[in-house]
Amino acid sequence: MDFILFSIIAYLLGSIPTAVWIGRYRYGLDVREHGSKNAGATNTFRVLGKKPGILVLFIDIVKGALATALPEMILESNLQDPDHLIQIRILSAIFAVTGHVFPIFAQFRGGKGVATSLGVIIGLQPIAALICVSLFLVVFVSSKYVSLGAITAAIAFPLINYFMLGEKSFWLLSFSLLLSALVIIAHRKNINRLMKGEENKMNLFKK
Repeated sequence: MDFILFSIIAYLLGSIPTAVWIGRYRYGLDVREHGSKNAGATNTFRVLGKKPGILVLFIDIVKGALATALPEMILESNLQDPDHLIQIRILSAIFAVTGHVFPIFAQFRGGKGVATSLGVIIGLQPIAALICVSLFLVVFVSSKYVSLGAITAAIAFPLINYFMLGEKSFWLLSFSLLLSALVIIAHRKNINRLMKGEENKMNLFKK
């Protein structure tokens, strides 16, 4: 029962279409009809600017972190099997990212799940999250490709867990592999454009 309840909660949290709602109710447009036609923070930066982009990024990260934190906050004192709790938290993480990509509140047309993925990693493995963010920023700032930074961080995530942090939990390692695969699959069109030299660059520091 716990698995079902927290999966539903996590999916609904993930389904909050931050970019769509902010674009629609504050600016009178649907970001999915402009720019890369993606309902995520990157396209919000491109279409609406830095302030709404930062707000979307922040909320999308928070909803992922919250989805993984709620089971621990509610269940930890009542559970004697730590594996049971981590399984519920991982399942919540997966459903939160799924909700962001396929949001029930926005006709199942969401973002690519990068910010929400970062949120769930922060909730589950904060040290790995810090390393992944640092790697993302290095790649993004040097190349100006957001997608390349996200893909690089996604590929590195399970490697960081296993080789750098010595993670031994089967569930956390499996989760890191699955999340990495989901992010890479979501960026398959970007990978194709990168290979053709047609991917759009973004200078975050440009005035």
